[in-house]
Amino acid sequence: MKIDALSLRPFIGSLDFEVSSQFYRELGFEEFKIDHNLSVFKTGAMAFYLQRAAVKDWLENTMLFLEVQDLDTFYASLVALDLPAKYPNVRVMGIREEDWGRECFLIDPAGILWHFGHFKE
Repeated sequence: MKIDALSLRPFIGSLDFEVSSQFYRELGFEEFKIDHNLSVFKTGAMAFYLQRAAVKDWLENTMLFLEVQDLDTFYASLVALDLPAKYPNVRVMGIREEDWGRECFLIDPAGILWHFGHFKE
């Protein structure tokens, strides 16, 4: 079977929908409200849905990987936002070297773990 996919848009939850919406806008995503319980956040061709849904086990076991062009520049911009000072539970973790490339990490206000990375050529 051949899949002619155009995009992949995961659904993620939030402990506080308004706080998470503000967090993702500040992170650089553009928000498109669908209704009071759902928004889609986009950057370039990438997107995800944010729901007003708080299932602790789901939130704390959700991980997303976003590949970026220049990890060093991205990480410096991420640190400059000082998100942990503005949002409870948010953490930024430094760049790690791996066999496949490099990555840094961000935990959002709901506990979702983001991996931002760049693959070796």
